[in-house]
Amino acid sequence: MKSLSGFIKVKSHLNTFQTHCFKIYRTNMLTCTLCLSLYLLYFCLPLLKCPSYCLPPLRYMQEKSFDDVDDGFRERALPLEREYQRVSISGEEKCGVPFTDLVDAAKCVVKALFIREKYIKRSMQSFCKTTAHALQELGMKPLDLTDYDDIAETPVDAGISYTLQTYFVTVRQLDLPYPDLTEYIEDMNVMMALIINGPVKSFCYRRLQYLSSKFQMHILLNEMKELAAQKKVPHRDFYNIRKVDTHIHASSCMNQKHLLRFIKRSMKKYPEEIVHIERGRGQTLKEVFESMNLTAFDLSVDTLDMHADRNTFHRFDKFNAKYNPIGESILREIFIKTDNCIEGKYFAHIVKEVMSDLEESKYQNSELRLSIYGRSRDEWEKLAKWALKHRVYSDNVRWLIQVPRLFDVYQTKKTLANFQEMLENIFLPLFEATINPRKHPELHLFLEHVVGFDSVDDESKPEHHIFNLDSPLPENWTEEDNPPYSYYLYYTYANMTVLNHLRRQRGFRMFVLRPHCGEAGPIHHLVSGFMLSENISHGLLLRKAPVLQYLYYLAQIGIAMSPLSNNSLFLSYHRNPLPEYLSRGLMISLSTDDPLQFHFTKVNSFCLTARVHSLTAR
Repeated sequence: MKSLSGFIKVKSHLNTFQTHCFKIYRTNMLTCTLCLSLYLLYFCLPLLKCPSYCLPPLRYMQEKSFDDVDDGFRERALPLEREYQRVSISGEEKCGVPFTDLVDAAKCVVKALFIREKYIKRSMQSFCKTTAHALQELGMKPLDLTDYDDIAETPVDAGISYTLQTYFVTVRQLDLPYPDLTEYIEDMNVMMALIINGPVKSFCYRRLQYLSSKFQMHILLNEMKELAAQKKVPHRDFYNIRKVDTHIHASSCMNQKHLLRFIKRSMKKYPEEIVHIERGRGQTLKEVFESMNLTAFDLSVDTLDMHADRNTFHRFDKFNAKYNPIGESILREIFIKTDNCIEGKYFAHIVKEVMSDLEESKYQNSELRLSIYGRSRDEWEKLAKWALKHRVYSDNVRWLIQVPRLFDVYQTKKTLANFQEMLENIFLPLFEATINPRKHPELHLFLEHVVGFDSVDDESKPEHHIFNLDSPLPENWTEEDNPPYSYYLYYTYANMTVLNHLRRQRGFRMFVLRPHCGEAGPIHHLVSGFMLSENISHGLLLRKAPVLQYLYYLAQIGIAMSPLSNNSLFLSYHRNPLPEYLSRGLMISLSTDDPLQFHFTKVNSFCLTARVHSLTAR
């Protein structure tokens, strides 16, 4: 083997020399020739004088079979198998558009990326480092964030007494940064004009087609090498790779069979427990089911009737009704609500069972969404008390807070006076817990496990108002019409931005914005998501907007896609753009959304999508 290592040593020296030689060749060919001569004198000549060192000994060749020798070379060649073939485009590439259009399109794309960078950094969310580095190399002035470090420190144990009025005075004294409404509307108009610009659309469309073709070429060249490399990874296959469900609602995080078993078990274990108040009189669990003429024996998955079917397609109202077991809202309140007569006891138990399943699998994690409606100021305290009292916690789970866009419903019922009251109910308790955590210990502890906010509702609802500078401010929005999507998202983002800067000064966890966006409705939803959100959920409408799709690719904005959910609501499975997005390099994660309505097994989404689209485990 000593002689074989001699060959490897020669080859190694030649490879090293070749690398340096090409670098020098670009500047001086004569120097390259001299280097070659010196290299042969000092490295190769001693080896050539010793043939016994270079050639394999005859005894070794006689003792070892040719298969053994070949195996030795194959073992050394293994690393070369993982060197994938690359596709590169040579020459001056203009994407098939005139040069002047190319320059204008590039400027528009860069301007859009700078707009996103401004809002994302201002709210202290994460911006793609590769994109940020590319923007810095353009030589343009970087975003000035120095004012973020000038905020006065507020000790955690400071005895702060305040009223609602003095609280806002305190915020102004801290001079926490927030997005200017006029600036936001102007940037929104720039983005809307950009996505309908002809040259920009042509440029982005051709770039997306190029990315798809390049991916297909990569598959043709390297598919077998990837499969071989994948098989060599020890203790890793489809079932034990790390899976994080980034879009799943807590009220439907279990499947139907799991909920059915839990209801039957509760009926046998707690039949005499008072679970509902009807006309001032308490009802036991047994009495509730007797009023429906049902027993535990009568219950089945079909009886629950919570699975989405063809009747829910483009009918979000019917889909929401599927959250009611057996079509009864009382059972939904008892089993999958946190605020009820039993303080969310049953819901906590079933969520903890889901958490236990995740911990047992070791490789699955979830970001469960809990609802804050903004109807009253004490919603946060009740939710935090529910989580701590029932110890609803797991290392495999983090919380996201979803805010349903239901102001029109509350306004019709005269629950709220204006939109400002809804915003205060959502965010003011968070500011209070951040300033004085000792006064709100349960909420403070709960917020350490909350990662961000979501905005949810049916995006296909018609919007009767366009968000512009003439739009009423929140304290003046008293109409029964619901504010538009961009209105909700802007004021959620604005309050979250101020809150993040305050929490950073206190050393607490900050939040991100991850709304439902682009599942249906107008295209400006995706524009708002591009400007203000770290990640989005769904993003189906990107398939109709090549400019936005290319911008989402360049900014590497995370998109949590749920093909099974879309199949029952807005888009059939075979038309889902997930494989297309994936091939073009968009940052995609596969999520379950509502297993209670769409799934029969625990990993249904992952298995089905992997089979249908021929995805690998890596």
